[in-house]
Amino acid sequence: MIYVGSCHCGAVSFEVEAGERVMCQERNCSICKKCGYLHLIVPASKFKLKSGEEKLSTYRFGTGTAEHRFCGICGIKSFYIPRSNPDGIDVNVRCLEPQPQKISVEPFDGQNWDQHAHELVHLSKGGD
Repeated sequence: MIYVGSCHCGAVSFEVEAGERVMCQERNCSICKKCGYLHLIVPASKFKLKSGEEKLSTYRFGTGTAEHRFCGICGIKSFYIPRSNPDGIDVNVRCLEPQPQKISVEPFDGQNWDQHAHELVHLSKGGD
């Protein structure tokens, strides 16, 4: 199924291919907790930025590996390039329309990221 995603103001929009049922994660990382991000990692081939590339800003912290991309107008991070899977795209499920029919949310201890990183790689490759 093709979902359309966007930031709040609509300047950044994208399409992502995912199932009608998705498994995503809610993490307690410092940044994820503050912005309420629901993580759905997809292969880059399943993601297409439709508009707003010039409106995107990038924020990096810690190791500098993850590319947190957010709209420079409204500040919403609707997708980013994750540290756990730099060849994929991590989409915020809360930014998708329509919403998937079934959303399963798995908690993830991102405050102890290094101890649990193998779980992220497993999930991004379709594991449950």
